[in-house]
Amino acid sequence: MSPGATSVLLIYTGGTIGMIENPETGALENFNFEQLQKYVPELRRFAFRIDSYQFDPPRDSSDMDPEAWRSLVKIISNNYDNYNGFVILHGTDTMAFTASALSFMLEGLNKPVILTGSQLPIGVLRTDGKENLMTSIEIAAARDEHGDPLIPEVCIFFENHLMRGNRTTKMNAENFNAFRSFNCPVLATAGIHIKYNQNIHLRPKKDAVLKPHYLLDTHVAILKIFPGIEENIVKAVFGIEGLKAVVLETYGSGNAPRKEWFIRHLCEATEKGIITVNVTQCSAGSVEMERYGNGYQLLQAGVVCGYDCTTEAAVTKLMFLLGHGFPPEKVRQLMEKPLVGELTN
Repeated sequence: MSPGATSVLLIYTGGTIGMIENPETGALENFNFEQLQKYVPELRRFAFRIDSYQFDPPRDSSDMDPEAWRSLVKIISNNYDNYNGFVILHGTDTMAFTASALSFMLEGLNKPVILTGSQLPIGVLRTDGKENLMTSIEIAAARDEHGDPLIPEVCIFFENHLMRGNRTTKMNAENFNAFRSFNCPVLATAGIHIKYNQNIHLRPKKDAVLKPHYLLDTHVAILKIFPGIEENIVKAVFGIEGLKAVVLETYGSGNAPRKEWFIRHLCEATEKGIITVNVTQCSAGSVEMERYGNGYQLLQAGVVCGYDCTTEAAVTKLMFLLGHGFPPEKVRQLMEKPLVGELTN
């Protein structure tokens, strides 16, 4: 990339934003990404180069998995020196998982990686995809007076808001404002102007060098607590062969039933080296296990405090840490520390 030149790489993985309606069946089908300019002719008005890369075949958001995350990391790593920023077009259902995973897998990132998508296909008259796409490209190319990227981290842009990827959750399947970052302020707001909240942006070291990671261990489970949960369910989850970690979704500030058998299974899991991370079921707020007796019992059983980490970030962070072969105690320590802005302790 020549000095002073600007360029952005669009990576189309699949999802609603890249679909058109089959006139015969009415079903939504993936279309060739090369047709994008037909539906978004405004792309030609950008005064810099925009290249594209397409997953072949495209993947529905529900089919995104660690293999796809590795592919994205490889694409970004192989093209890192040739572009100022990257925009990933992705289905909304698992976008927060992908954004969280990439935030850990792209160590030393000092360029924007913006994930976006839409609730309506790009070819539909009222689509939200066009604005999401255009603004994401503009943010990915944005640089300060020193020529440095304004947003050097993995983000999600949706419905006028740029959010830290590993702080984001899909919370609406019907409206255009599909994503929220409940425990972290937005990084930028797009109106007539794009207003950046630079006080909370991650600040990589000037000499940061991208170090891509590909090792992930998927021996992780999610256990959501609910009134009337039976012992055999908890026992079955912690008895999964090869299980290494559990994300425990608890009530409020980290509370769970005060039942002997429940605490016993947690203690036994801890003794076996299984890591249990406590995150709240609430959309906003943080786990404070010392606050109430029902939470403190979990702390005594060896459960790790997830603070205000989302379930998506907790799951992918565990996969990342376990994939690198850290012993259980080291993983427990790192789960309570922010690596790339994913939690506030």
